[in-house]
Amino acid sequence: MSDPCDSCSQSVEDALARDVRLQVDRSTVDNQRLCPTCFADWITRYKEEMSPKAADSGSTDSEIIVD
Repeated sequence: MSDPCDSCSQSVEDALARDVRLQVDRSTVDNQRLCPTCFADWITRYKEEMSPKAADSGSTDSEIIVD
């Protein structure tokens, strides 16, 4: 079975596809089917956006709750 990548729309086989599911409080916020290249791009973007910034070193994340 071959479905398109949700990012680039190219056909991707099941064996190569990566499914990304984002859930908040057990409710699905986002669900994407990605080819290997788009998945790698997604991981890079996730790391960049979720990592602490050097400029924010004076702030504390005491309000973040990890479940």
